[in-house]
Amino acid sequence: MDAQDTAARLRAIGEELSGRFYERADVIRTLMVTLLAGQHSLVLGPPGTAKSELARELTGRIDGAAYWEILLSKFTAPTRMFGPVDVAALARGEYRQVYEGRATTAHIAFIDEIFKCSTAALNETLGFLNERIYHPESGGAPIRCPLIGAITASNELPGGEDAAAIYDRLLVRIEVGYLADPSNFAALVRSAVGRQAPAARTTVALGALQHAVTEAVPAVALPDAIVDAVCTLRAALRRKELVASDRRWRQAVGLLQASAFLDGRPAVGESDLSVLTHVLWDSPAERPTVEREVLHLVNPDAREALDLADTIEELEAQLDAMAGQSREALSEWVIKKAHGPLATAGQRLEKLRAEALSAGRSTATIDRVTGRQRAVRARVLTEALGVDAGTVQVQP
Repeated sequence: MDAQDTAARLRAIGEELSGRFYERADVIRTLMVTLLAGQHSLVLGPPGTAKSELARELTGRIDGAAYWEILLSKFTAPTRMFGPVDVAALARGEYRQVYEGRATTAHIAFIDEIFKCSTAALNETLGFLNERIYHPESGGAPIRCPLIGAITASNELPGGEDAAAIYDRLLVRIEVGYLADPSNFAALVRSAVGRQAPAARTTVALGALQHAVTEAVPAVALPDAIVDAVCTLRAALRRKELVASDRRWRQAVGLLQASAFLDGRPAVGESDLSVLTHVLWDSPAERPTVEREVLHLVNPDAREALDLADTIEELEAQLDAMAGQSREALSEWVIKKAHGPLATAGQRLEKLRAEALSAGRSTATIDRVTGRQRAVRARVLTEALGVDAGTVQVQP
């Protein structure tokens, strides 16, 4: 099988989906990298952020793959997940489960509200995720499941030891939120009316994906310089009292190899380390620290963008604090305090993005900060100056 063709097809899928799902390019790429590494991911965010739709669209591009999806609750029985009892066989005095169309036969799984997994289903769910096995209700030999990887989703962090056990097994954790960039939100609103033109639909064969997971990705080289960088990152995070398990670090190597493979490179490079921003934190409050430490090593453009984000967030906090003040006071604040820094930040972000693109570096962080800059600018126009932000041409 042509591994380079597989990687090229996956990149094309990522570009097509990124054009449909606004502000999700990094999420889509990370989900693909996770599948290529044969690992599981968690998409964490509020309702209405297209978590399930994105998972279906991505997995639907894998020709020949058996896809299984479920919304869990505290009352979900293991048999509903892995195989209900065959009623006809039971009437004949035989106890048999029907596995077709369940997790047991799935190549790709999407599990929504993963942390609502029932206590009864916990051990089987862990076995399914960790070892790709299911123990039949009849007590027979364990069944090997063909699972490549699971995409899971939740609106909240786990509570309780049972949910924490599952959380620990999800190597990649991705935060999503509502659209930040006003221009993307406007495009979303426009997309709700009118007939949409048929979108390009690149696919990849199941066999090609399986070959990539088992053969091509593990063959990607890991240079000594990258090992040194990972050791440096681990030490930096420990100084911040952020400690990941040895197992998590070891599994993360596969993600680095998958990232390089997706980009068509034979060896892991510094840019691949950026995927670790989705691996080395437990609570969302830790993510910004992890992101800064990772980007300090690999992406100077993104590191500066995060510094600009601090300025933008401070301006938004000042706007919040001025709620209820007169229009005159707000206008004076905009002229003296807000307009210049916001404009400067927008211009600098635009330049950073151009530099990152020319150097072949990821623009995911820059794009996210740019969305925040535009969102805060829209708030300033609307709340402080009384201007309808929708009538103003979007600019940095």
